[in-house]
Amino acid sequence: MAPACGLIEGLRAGQVLADRAYDADALCNLIRAQGGEPVIPPRRHRKVARPYDTIAYKQRWGIEGFFAKLKQWRRIATRYDKLAANFLGSSSSPASCYGSSD
Repeated sequence: MAPACGLIEGLRAGQVLADRAYDADALCNLIRAQGGEPVIPPRRHRKVARPYDTIAYKQRWGIEGFFAKLKQWRRIATRYDKLAANFLGSSSSPASCYGSSD
């Protein structure tokens, strides 16, 4: 978990959502030390299961599903637009379509 700890070091967040692969004591302790709450389900081999917010973890799949749908728009997945303003404009169109249908 050393690479993951290095990535979030110095960042503050209310909740940090991740899947079972990131269930490490060092990572969870770092998240708590920075004032956050780890929303990481414990792996099955743990002797004592650590509690986590199951509702927030279930909402994580909604976010991942949204990005999976968004990647179906080839222009966004490959990012043909070189300017950030053009990319933002082209990504807001499908985002509004998917956001309004759910």
